[in-house]
Amino acid sequence: MPSVRIYQKKQIRLDRLNFRQNQMFKIGNVGVAAVKNRVGAALGPGDSPAKPLTKRYAIRKTRLGKGNRRNLTFTGDMLRNFMVRTVSENNAKASLSTRKDRIKAWVNQKIEAWAVFSPKNKEAVLEAARRVVNEMKDRLLVERALGGKQR
Repeated sequence: MPSVRIYQKKQIRLDRLNFRQNQMFKIGNVGVAAVKNRVGAALGPGDSPAKPLTKRYAIRKTRLGKGNRRNLTFTGDMLRNFMVRTVSENNAKASLSTRKDRIKAWVNQKIEAWAVFSPKNKEAVLEAARRVVNEMKDRLLVERALGGKQR
């Protein structure tokens, strides 16, 4: 008797396992705070020291008492305005509020990437996501046992 093999492609749907917006906002804020701390400490995207400043800019910044490290704190506006702007169930986007700061960020991004997650930043965000999942773990099990959302 001949045999026939049937292959069926199935796609796993994970769209129903989203975070709520306030949970995603928490995770996004952890990521933004991690990036701000790294940039404020003059560390680059690989958690190594950032590129040095140009000679003239380093002299100017030192004369004003700001130090000669690339930490984006000449006026303080760059890091102050960098925050989570839009949040949905599956992503959080951070950006700068003013056009002037967006242009400065774009120029600095061309010199050296700063608005990216370093390995330590990724670990911090993953830890925050684990905490959020652990907080909602009990609620998910109860909702599933009762047959869906009970609100």
